[in-house]
Amino acid sequence: MEWITFGIVLACLVGSAFFSASETALTGSSRASMMRLASQGSREAGVVGELFAMRERMIGALLLGNNIFNIGASALATGLFTAWFGELGVLYATGVMTVVVVIFAEVLPKTIAINAPDRVSLLVARPMRLMVLVLGPLLRVIEGIVRVLMNLLGIRIGANQPLLSPTERLRGAVELIHHEGGVAKQDRDMLGGLLDLSELQVSDVMVHRTEMVMINADLPPEELVREVLATEYTRIPLWRDKPENIIGVLHAKDLLRAIRAADGETDNIDVTTIALPPWFVPEMRPVSEQLKAFRSRKTHFALVVDEYGEVEGMVTLEDILEEIVGDIADEHDVVFAGVRAQPDGSVVVDGSVPIRDLNRAMDWHLPDEEATTVAGLVIHEARSIPERGQSFTFHGFRFRVLRRERNRITALRIVPVLREGEADGDDKPKRAVTGF
Repeated sequence: MEWITFGIVLACLVGSAFFSASETALTGSSRASMMRLASQGSREAGVVGELFAMRERMIGALLLGNNIFNIGASALATGLFTAWFGELGVLYATGVMTVVVVIFAEVLPKTIAINAPDRVSLLVARPMRLMVLVLGPLLRVIEGIVRVLMNLLGIRIGANQPLLSPTERLRGAVELIHHEGGVAKQDRDMLGGLLDLSELQVSDVMVHRTEMVMINADLPPEELVREVLATEYTRIPLWRDKPENIIGVLHAKDLLRAIRAADGETDNIDVTTIALPPWFVPEMRPVSEQLKAFRSRKTHFALVVDEYGEVEGMVTLEDILEEIVGDIADEHDVVFAGVRAQPDGSVVVDGSVPIRDLNRAMDWHLPDEEATTVAGLVIHEARSIPERGQSFTFHGFRFRVLRRERNRITALRIVPVLREGEADGDDKPKRAVTGF
């Protein structure tokens, strides 16, 4: 009889270990992974998805089953040790069962499960679904009691909202996998750029009007053709009377067709007849909407205007795609390194470099809410247009103005530094006017 009781105790420990492993695996497994596996035909993953859908009942079954086996094992072991050692058997049973339950029924199975939660979840999915069905009536009673107690305590089920939006949670998951070595930096940047599209406006990715290549439509045809061939771009805005008055967009392919139709006689070409009408878009339009507009209109070029209708710049499909995949260069692009790392650890940056591109290249986290370019960030923080040689320290970096042309900062040197007051929690930017 004693050996039968001993066998039942061992069976209870095995059952407790099963529920402990199931609890850790099912609460720690990835719901996204299970959904993906289910879409690929895994039935076990589908069962795990069903258990996720009734999470409260699943947790109730796990805890109920675990406690039944733990209490049963302890009670039977106490009777067994009492028969063997008399009254001291209670103490012996308490000590032995505490060690055995903690090691073999809790720590060991949970450690195994936490190291491979998805795999263990697939293994325990069907037995756990059966346990939820068997214990269903009892679990409904327990759920009712719990809900009554929570209402008495003023806790509303489902009232708490997550701290982060789904997009931010996805971004955090990508960042975590990157730190764990599962996603390369380039892939992380691409996924992050894709998630950023809904938060960016056209003004964040456009080419400013000061950097646009435009051609006067009133130039003689031969000179105009020479100007077009001298650029590395395919689509070129045409202006008349003043650069702000853009009358069309000339496509190089249309110009080549016109030259061929005129048998090479460029004097007979009227570019205004082959230029496409300009498409103007507001600077505050979300980039994701502009991407959809490019696809629906089947065009890759748009001019950006501000709230007063003045041209601020231009945006192309390539500009948007580069926010996702990084810089796209072809054989006609002029390679210009706007970010140059120096041997002393500093970085020389052109003032027109977008903050987002600098963060992506250097894996920094400079804020881009108030300014688009590095020069704009320095001007925003300095509250003035700095002179050549001035230095400023903020956001954990020291910025020194290397070149300034009129009212534009054209080059800066940036050095990562430890912010003053960082140790005592002072997060306010520190500014200085000292050299490096």
